[in-house]
Amino acid sequence: MTFNPFAGLPEDRKSLYSQSQNGVYRTGDKTSPISVILVSSGSRGNKLLFRYPFQRVPECPSSVTAKQRSPYALITTGDVVEDPDGDSREQSPLTDEQLVEGFSDIILATILATKSEMCGKKFELKIDNVRFVGHPTLLQHPSIIQVSKTDPSPKREMPTMILFSVVFALRANADPSVISCMHNLSRRIAIAMQHEERRCQYLTREAKLMLAVQDEITTVTETDGSPQSPFRQILPKCKLARDLKEAYDSLCTTGVVRLHINNWLEVSFCLPHKIHRIGGAYIPPEALERSLKAIRPYHALLLLESEKALLSQLPLDCSPAMVRLIKTCSAVKNLQQLAQDADLALLQIFQIAAHLVYWGKAIIIYPLCENNVYMLSPHANICLYSPLAEQFAQQFAGHDLPSMLAKFSLPVALAEFRNPLEALAQEAQLIQMVVWMLQRRLLIQLHTYVCLLVAPSEGEPGLRDEDPPLAARVGGRSLSTPSALSFGSPTSSDDMTLTSPSMDNSSAELLPGGDSPLNKRMTETLLASLSEHERQVILNIPAAQNPEDLRMFARLLHYFRGHHHLEEIMYNENMRRSQLKTLFDKFRSVLVVTNHEDPIISIFQSPME
Repeated sequence: MTFNPFAGLPEDRKSLYSQSQNGVYRTGDKTSPISVILVSSGSRGNKLLFRYPFQRVPECPSSVTAKQRSPYALITTGDVVEDPDGDSREQSPLTDEQLVEGFSDIILATILATKSEMCGKKFELKIDNVRFVGHPTLLQHPSIIQVSKTDPSPKREMPTMILFSVVFALRANADPSVISCMHNLSRRIAIAMQHEERRCQYLTREAKLMLAVQDEITTVTETDGSPQSPFRQILPKCKLARDLKEAYDSLCTTGVVRLHINNWLEVSFCLPHKIHRIGGAYIPPEALERSLKAIRPYHALLLLESEKALLSQLPLDCSPAMVRLIKTCSAVKNLQQLAQDADLALLQIFQIAAHLVYWGKAIIIYPLCENNVYMLSPHANICLYSPLAEQFAQQFAGHDLPSMLAKFSLPVALAEFRNPLEALAQEAQLIQMVVWMLQRRLLIQLHTYVCLLVAPSEGEPGLRDEDPPLAARVGGRSLSTPSALSFGSPTSSDDMTLTSPSMDNSSAELLPGGDSPLNKRMTETLLASLSEHERQVILNIPAAQNPEDLRMFARLLHYFRGHHHLEEIMYNENMRRSQLKTLFDKFRSVLVVTNHEDPIISIFQSPME
């Protein structure tokens, strides 16, 4: 499934791609290809069928010498003239684009058209500062396509092409993940072309057309002596050439490629390096994958575009589950509740959510509730007359974006904006404004984390190097994976209490019965991971004299290492926010409470480039 990258896109984001009409974006970007090349090999030798961008045609020597040059004019890389005085400056080094242009068609056809033994495998070749990546594909024509003396129809003509390859030229220092993505795209295009060649000899027809234009241009050049680029003439005549050009331009701009090979087979591809960016750098696909794997049922899915705009970008044969999820999705529903409302399996919800996030159509957040704490993102655009400010004023009449952002200069909970005297419509508008700012990455959410910190006793040395940290001594509970989570229905948003997943750890369940011997032994077992001094300090706290409070503290001890935020503890342990905050207050002498972003979803809250 794929999306139309421009459908429903706001004007301020469309402007990011307006530079695709010139070559500015192609210079110095390690995630963009330098060139796309189509080569073939057959009984007539190796052929370069198409390349884009076109190779610059050198000027005739007569036109160069006829120019009136000033002795003080700078000599560019394209002007190579003799300097009788011998005082010309050193020429600037060639760019990567010029290096690729320096390879002639014959050289590229020779080095990129591999042997048949290399077909079906990744092809990678590095020459100086250029790296060529492709997927050579062998054409195995069906036995029914044979040369027949009794049937002279064109469809019975035996093809002369043996193999072909769509090659992308990259910078030699391109990231390995970019190289892998480009190979993946080359393989997808090759598979579609191979299928169409077997079905109707599509590639053979397109190759003949390209070679015919090249021969025609060569003849014209020999006749009048004016060099021309045959590939410029191929574009309007050849559908395959236009598809390759479109793929190249899309990779250099949006990162989203959507082709229909022979107007039949769809090839969709997404380059995550172009879609997920922080400032001037891209988010590594490995980090994105780790975050997607760490999504939990208490998270929520926030669509970055309106429901109508998103549905209009879906292909006609998209999954009905995708449509159902988009129509049901809400920023106040967690994924578990979304699965119930959409009548879909939780695992399927996770898969669709990861798909939408990967394609840049949604982000992962925590469901909106009045206890959520937000603050202004350090990367937010706070200019008074920015395009975002104009959009905000148009969508929310009577409100301006700078004033709204000023309210989040310091961390603030949404409950502080609640006014019991205001109408419900105003509260709903506040939620819409917060959602709007989250979609533009103007706000970040802060979560509460708790860490156990016991002051060392007098005369006791500090933590030795060989002593394991608290996290290792306490041990961590292995949380269930999303596919193994038990289903439950959430309650109100202010005190979200969800059914906890099944736990094998004995600390998950303590038997009722007050101060029973069994509960005492279980509490002592849970506290056994602490040092003697830490246990004594905890037991001397007044709240520890209450067996219920002490058991709850011991039950949650493995969370007190700064890795689990408050909402995660609420979900896993099926507890209310008020219970946890009361416990934190009772043991505040040994607990340090901090507020910061959730590292799992922090990459989704970073602003677009």
